[in-house]
Amino acid sequence: MAMIELNDTPRYLFFTGKGGVGKTSLSCATGLALAEQGKRVLIVSTDPASNLDEVLETPLSGTATAIKGAPGLAALNIDPEAAAAAYRERMVAPYRNILPAAAIQSMEEQFSGACTVEIAAFDEFAKLLGEPASTAAFDHVIFDTAPTGHTLRLLTLPSAWSGYIDTNQGGASCLGPLAGLEKQKTLYAATVARLSDPAETRVMLVARADPAALREAERTRHELAELGIANIRLAINGLFTAASDDAVALAMSKRSADALLAMPAGLGALPRQVVPFLPRGTVGLDALRALVHPETLSPPTRPSDASTPLPAGLGPLIDELAAAGHGVVMTMGKGGVGKTTVAAAVAVALAKRGHKVHLSTTDPAAHIAAAVDGEIAGISVSRIDPAAEVAAYTEEVVGKARGTLDPSALALLEEDLRSPCTEEIAVFRAFAREVDRGGEGFVVLDTAPTGHTILLLDAAEAYHREVLRTRGEMPEAVTQLLPRLRDPAFTHVLIVTLPEATPVHEAERLQGDLARAGIKPWAWVIEQSLLASGSHDPLLSLRGAYEIPFIRRVADTLAPRCALVPWLAVAPVGVDGLRQLDA
Repeated sequence: MAMIELNDTPRYLFFTGKGGVGKTSLSCATGLALAEQGKRVLIVSTDPASNLDEVLETPLSGTATAIKGAPGLAALNIDPEAAAAAYRERMVAPYRNILPAAAIQSMEEQFSGACTVEIAAFDEFAKLLGEPASTAAFDHVIFDTAPTGHTLRLLTLPSAWSGYIDTNQGGASCLGPLAGLEKQKTLYAATVARLSDPAETRVMLVARADPAALREAERTRHELAELGIANIRLAINGLFTAASDDAVALAMSKRSADALLAMPAGLGALPRQVVPFLPRGTVGLDALRALVHPETLSPPTRPSDASTPLPAGLGPLIDELAAAGHGVVMTMGKGGVGKTTVAAAVAVALAKRGHKVHLSTTDPAAHIAAAVDGEIAGISVSRIDPAAEVAAYTEEVVGKARGTLDPSALALLEEDLRSPCTEEIAVFRAFAREVDRGGEGFVVLDTAPTGHTILLLDAAEAYHREVLRTRGEMPEAVTQLLPRLRDPAFTHVLIVTLPEATPVHEAERLQGDLARAGIKPWAWVIEQSLLASGSHDPLLSLRGAYEIPFIRRVADTLAPRCALVPWLAVAPVGVDGLRQLDA
């Protein structure tokens, strides 16, 4: 029986969920299955860190590309940087022969931040959803979305910008002339209507049988309901059921079963499909077909030789970090690879060695508090709360302006601060403030998934350029942010990955992006290795053997330092659970 439900599939499908749960795999497998039924299908990635090209084994661009070997299937990536460049030119071009060169340069600089990248990418997304003519050649359009926190922000943008256009009477916004946004109002309204029409749009909440992923799915269910989106289904991906008495297999099977039993009632009431654990990766059309029809796979057999020299655990890296006495440790990588667990484990281990540690996160879908699970001596825990940061930033700006602006100018400023772009600025300042604390002790930062982390670093570059250009007033933490991130004695970047094709390739791209920003990773951490777990279960052993080339590539070629963390039978939550990683 097929594990992916295709009956009554509406024209628009969204796959969303916590990073690393398999959204791209399931969206591609669903698209392939529909195409093999004779449908014309377009898969669209809205993730800045898209790996759609890799899974479909086809180079993609911003225009629909046919997938070789899958008649009727096409795909495209919304490229945020290319979208931003086109958006910037669209806004600036009408003024090129009207305003002085200095004014044009100033406009272009204003359009160089992360906010412009996000709204420009959203415009491309809105065209595909709000203008049916743009996808008239296809029966179905499937959106493979960014990890949940930023997907929800993307979905709220139509309402946020429509409301902003309605209330802003000043004629301009942080993204340029209001006329430029007014033209989009009809498109945004159509996008909102299509998202909330259950006959046209279905949202697939993808999760693993894991408490963190299910918590994230429940939070998303609530927020989607608030957006008026009612056609929601739950997909449990990679469910493992033990078929041997192997200790690791039994622990994995029990952990999954316990997580499903403890699932929130609202989430459990959703229509559900279950995709079983597969020992191989999900790259290529044959692997995707196995997701649709796993019963066609041959039974697993134990590999004849899965031996390879393994890197040491996390303990030696933490010893070296502790010797510095203070600074910033940042965990970075693709969503769902274990960044939060590694960040929490590093914080606990540094505190155990007698250091003062502050543990925080820039991830909108943060689970730091759940990982630490209570107060720990020597560790303070926080998260950058976008709503709180926006409120504080707005009050700060308006408070300083009250004595210098007349009522009409103050009202215009307050309107501009209600723009969705204000959140980018406020969160960026909070991030700089957290990094600043690294001079007093250790700050461990669990960052947002890769694509938006890079946008954050791009924002650091833009802010830094603006400070040098204007010599204007700027918080000291902001002016020092980029130099501190580039200082290997102050900031230690840990790239976290899994021993699988897509996470390793994504981490390799991240390392290249960091190099262009002048930041050199300090070490790599390979999480959740079944090869290192010691399991003798046939299915898990086969998966362990599959990991070998990826472990070797990281340890031998990519990483200046490398740690390998095994899949742990006792969940790495709370002090005792996290201390398992300090080995």
